[in-house]
Amino acid sequence: MKELNTLINHCTMNKKYFFLLLILSFTTTTFCQTALSKDKQQLLKIVDHHEKELILLSDQIWAFAETALTETKSSKVLADYAEKNGFKVERGVAGMPTAFIASYGSGKPIIGILGEFDALPGLSQKAEPTKSPLHEGAAGHGCGHNLFGAGSLGAAIAIKELIQQGKLKGTIRFYGTPAEETIGGKLYMAREGLFDDLDVSFDWHPGDEISAGTQSTQALIDFRVQFKGKAAHAAFDPWNGYSAVDGLEFFTTGLNYLREHVKPSVRMHYLIEKAGDVVNVVPENAVIWVRLRDSKREGMFAVYERAKKIAEGAAMMAGVDHSLELISGMHEMLVNRTGASALYKNLELLGPIAYTKDEIDFAKAIQRATAKDTLGIKNKVQPLKPTLPDPPGGSTDVGDVSWIAPEITLSVTTAPEGTPWHSWAVVACGGMSIGHKSISYSAKALALTMYDVYTNEKLRQEIRDEFLNNRGNYQYKAILPDGPPPVLPYKTY
Repeated sequence: MKELNTLINHCTMNKKYFFLLLILSFTTTTFCQTALSKDKQQLLKIVDHHEKELILLSDQIWAFAETALTETKSSKVLADYAEKNGFKVERGVAGMPTAFIASYGSGKPIIGILGEFDALPGLSQKAEPTKSPLHEGAAGHGCGHNLFGAGSLGAAIAIKELIQQGKLKGTIRFYGTPAEETIGGKLYMAREGLFDDLDVSFDWHPGDEISAGTQSTQALIDFRVQFKGKAAHAAFDPWNGYSAVDGLEFFTTGLNYLREHVKPSVRMHYLIEKAGDVVNVVPENAVIWVRLRDSKREGMFAVYERAKKIAEGAAMMAGVDHSLELISGMHEMLVNRTGASALYKNLELLGPIAYTKDEIDFAKAIQRATAKDTLGIKNKVQPLKPTLPDPPGGSTDVGDVSWIAPEITLSVTTAPEGTPWHSWAVVACGGMSIGHKSISYSAKALALTMYDVYTNEKLRQEIRDEFLNNRGNYQYKAILPDGPPPVLPYKTY
């Protein structure tokens, strides 16, 4: 294939070889199609058959734009569609009303595929290439989770149909996982042991390129610190007050000075959720929401211990009380290159995504509106990349699943190159054809690779062996407070 691609590139530079280029292009396409077995060709046809309904599901979830743990309608349309297609659906698992598992088949191997569907606050946007909220101040799918859930369910349905026909043996499970953007719904599902018997797990995520996952993610600890002081009149007798905001400010100052003394892989960020109520009262209550990250759990916990001491010292300096509440924590991703290589082979067979001129123009308009170079869309499959010792940034509760079962992850283009993530621009693309094309593409890529895992015992064992070697003696434990998940991730103080 490399030699063929080189020859094609040469032909494009020489007009007299144009006819040869056409022949070679046709030959390449034919080669990719004929390289698929009849069963794999059928998987592609099944996804094509469901494509319109999968896009409708995605568009419904895009319009619902429900934030973490409130994804009632989004969860329901996915679970209902799975049920309609013959899956046995268990709703409200792990104490979360919007979490569910859709299963089909019996026995081993048991393969899971993850789906998300929560939106982000404040990112409402029309499917247009300039910033224009659909509903001012409302939520929007700035991480493309409307596409994620629909695409993953499409792959699960394709596999289910082959199991139903007796062409595959085993069990397929679609996991409807809420609240990835806040508490990490998969953490509570993991704590309940819902992934324990999986042979392999799959997921995909919207991105600005097509690639098999070879990079880890950052471990994360998520917590709140509350400072409690004593109120007083801010002008008449401020000496009788003890300011909770003073404690909060001492804490943020300490955190910011700590930045000089941590490794480059560490990230620290926070949101002040409450800092008193009115300006003429010494505030007696202040709350800050903090996230700390590092490329490895050990480094993240080390910074967390420092932060706890800073909070304690800040309270002492201000003469106020403080309390620290753990929200959740996420493990870094345990990369499985054997699985990634199997996925990459199927991506090569699928080839690039074809975009129309209108879609490319839309992409470039997005890039102009977000002050990026107008490079268009990455539509080609990217080569397998070396795994970096420190990931570029970002965390996901998929990381926790990867310490329980081998995890194979995929990125598919859903937005133009360089698009800022968690922004209105991603919302815009997720509600139109650029995003829509990722749904069937991801479903096909994952279904083809799941087929390989079902039918190739040697591959399954190699994936498992790498997983066990990388995990070592570590026994997974969810980083969660005791008790059930919160009804909502946000508190009112």
